[in-house]
Amino acid sequence: MVVASTLAFLAVNDKLDKDGQGTRKGELVEMAVENEKRVGVNSGGMDQAASVISLPTSALYISFFPVLHAESILLPITRTVPRAVFVCANSLVVSDKVVGAKTRYNLRVVEVLVAARILARLLSLSFISGAPASKPTLREILGAYINARIRIPGSEVLETNEVRGQASPALSVEQLEEGLGRLLGECEVLRASKLVGRVGGEEGLTMEEMVEASGLSKEVFEEVYLSWVDVEATHFQLYKRAKHVFSEALRVLQFRKLCLSVSGSSEEGDLPESTLKDLGALMDASQESCSELFECSCPELNRLTTIAREAGAYGSRLTGAGWGGCTVSLVAENDVEGFISRVKAAYPPYRDLEGERLSEVIFATKPSGGAFGTAIS
Repeated sequence: MVVASTLAFLAVNDKLDKDGQGTRKGELVEMAVENEKRVGVNSGGMDQAASVISLPTSALYISFFPVLHAESILLPITRTVPRAVFVCANSLVVSDKVVGAKTRYNLRVVEVLVAARILARLLSLSFISGAPASKPTLREILGAYINARIRIPGSEVLETNEVRGQASPALSVEQLEEGLGRLLGECEVLRASKLVGRVGGEEGLTMEEMVEASGLSKEVFEEVYLSWVDVEATHFQLYKRAKHVFSEALRVLQFRKLCLSVSGSSEEGDLPESTLKDLGALMDASQESCSELFECSCPELNRLTTIAREAGAYGSRLTGAGWGGCTVSLVAENDVEGFISRVKAAYPPYRDLEGERLSEVIFATKPSGGAFGTAIS
């Protein structure tokens, strides 16, 4: 909706790209992200980017640093035996982003940012000591960590420039993969048992514990992390959020690697079903992390993804921001009708739906082009 309304505004005001003039795709994504913030929701921009710059039969590997960039990754689902499609299923649970911002969307933003700062302090990453009121991201922590622990040539420039907000060379996929794998183990220092000595029970930190762990005064902490956004929580789950972000980023790289590893084979050849099983396993792991670590799922989404797997899906996860909305499942193309029938029978909200009403909430789809032309820019 945000992309559609932004696009409509640009069209009415004759600001769309024409022969290289006017608004470009990257600018449209940035506008959509800013427009969502104006209604009180701080989103990362992934959905907006996918809505604008997607290409047919492909997934997008999207990076936002040092600039917005999208790499088209050909999906193997048109070459596997059996061929596969994605089935979208609406949980019929509505999550209002604005209403739930304080306890969901915006809270996750703050938890992730504070986790980044505390992790940097605990790992003795030097740029924190030189910028006590900075607000580093987990992506910046990754760059600094790789420089400090893995010592990749040229990453010294990356660390310095990221903290200063300047553009710098992007890390390679291989460097990111190694750094993420090692940081997942380092995240253990964010557990409450490590930070405040709490053994068993609540893993989150109270506001007071979080402020103390940040190394900032209460006044500075509130200015840096709370003055620009409203949040509401008794405990802040820094360990869970950081572990989800790093593990999800690693799964994205693994999904990309798997797709690329089979794209080099003959386009006429058939790929084994194991390719679909491997992709599906990554989707399942993502759903588990969304549910257990980022806690952005809900009982209905958990139930619907479980039903999808039991109905024959290779993998199933929530899609979008979570707390309601839809799931996406990887399904054999020749079994779509049977799959939908089995899901309908097992998911209570679907049992009374027939015909068009059913097809509006569960349907097969394939990746298609974005909402704004064909070229990525």
